[in-house]
Amino acid sequence: MPKTVAIVSGGLDSVTMAYHLRAQGHTLHLLSVNYGQRHLVEHEFAAKAAGALGASHDIVDLSPVGRLLSGSSLTDSTIDVPDHKKPDHADGASGTSPNVVPNRNALLLSVAFAVAVAQQAEAVAVGVVDDLQAAPDSNAAFIDSFLAMERIATRGYAHPDLNLTAPLVRLRKSDVVSLGEELGVPWTDTWSCFRGGTVQCGRCAACTERQEAFRDAGVTDPTTYRTSDSKELP
Repeated sequence: MPKTVAIVSGGLDSVTMAYHLRAQGHTLHLLSVNYGQRHLVEHEFAAKAAGALGASHDIVDLSPVGRLLSGSSLTDSTIDVPDHKKPDHADGASGTSPNVVPNRNALLLSVAFAVAVAQQAEAVAVGVVDDLQAAPDSNAAFIDSFLAMERIATRGYAHPDLNLTAPLVRLRKSDVVSLGEELGVPWTDTWSCFRGGTVQCGRCAACTERQEAFRDAGVTDPTTYRTSDSKELP
């Protein structure tokens, strides 16, 4: 079974990816990264996934770097996480979402590849989904280019078959939900909300996209949200 270092935040996509890889026979080492994000509660859900899958799990502390990543609502305490609004075509194309941390996936993947080289793993895995709201480093072109760079950077030190896999990159989020249903992913053991807290807010972009994905997949969403469909919890 191939040994794979999988970047798992605890979110719907990355946890589904981990279940998918395990079903494919991978031996998993789950890696979560603290890059200064306000919703660190997600890592509790990554730990749950690791326990359910019988995988090892480590959290890498890059929070000092996070303090330098101003300009994003996820890492900058002076910027509130906004309620979700569907962008017009121009905004969606320009990549100006306040929730994007530019170059984040490049940062996470660099750490994962370093770990993979040290452990002689055969693959690094990341659960990116390419859609209109995705960051620039969440698409197939980026994945292919990053792998080409790492094959140069790790030549002679990495496992000769070291590869980068992004099994969800060509799926819609609703497809991810459908896949997770087939795999038996426990959805209440995943976290999406950008705001953190103890209950997912139901209003930020991540929560809204989560609800839409379940609806479009025709799957009942078991998540408890603080606000959902005009209903607010006390």
